[in-house]
Amino acid sequence: MKRKILAVTVCGAAMVLTACGSSGTASSGAAQNAATAPMPEVSSPAPESSTPGAPPIPGKPFGPACAAIPETGKGSLEEMAKEPVATALASNPELSVFTKAVDKADLAEKLNKKEDITVFAPTNEAFAKIPADQLEKAMKDETLLTKILKFHVVEGRKTPTDLQNGSFTTLEGGTITTSGSGQEFKVDDKANVVCGDINTKNATVYVIDSVLMPQ
Repeated sequence: MKRKILAVTVCGAAMVLTACGSSGTASSGAAQNAATAPMPEVSSPAPESSTPGAPPIPGKPFGPACAAIPETGKGSLEEMAKEPVATALASNPELSVFTKAVDKADLAEKLNKKEDITVFAPTNEAFAKIPADQLEKAMKDETLLTKILKFHVVEGRKTPTDLQNGSFTTLEGGTITTSGSGQEFKVDDKANVVCGDINTKNATVYVIDSVLMPQ
């Protein structure tokens, strides 16, 4: 019984070259050819690049801090893309101090109404680098706080390519410079971009690990 099953299998393989029921010599030769024929190569699509230093994928945020962004729901990339910038960033717990500062300076509505801007948003850890007494003083001084926050915003949606060797005038009136390539960028030779190229309804956001200070 086992030999019959084997014969059917070989015959099935040989049907590619000759009809089953021809002479045993032809059938066995066809089966041997089919068995030794090389398998065709199947090409697979290239995986998306996630190697540090590799060029960013257009439209996809990059950087280690991006891992903290929820995949779905509030605070996700999909939801932030539908919301104006101040509203979108308020859903990220890692930017709660920045959001609090924006509210204290009465800038949330103004930023939400601006069209096509780029915001360099410091993380909570970035604010923690500032001595507590200085941070408390800045939070209580609306004029100073407004000056600092506006120094983190520039006109136009800046791409990673723009950041490679950039110099931009901020809403505060001063100038910030950017440098880097691939997925590693610095702002004013001080702050590292830890999650870049986040799209909101009216802005592009680069999350940074230090607070920028105007001259």
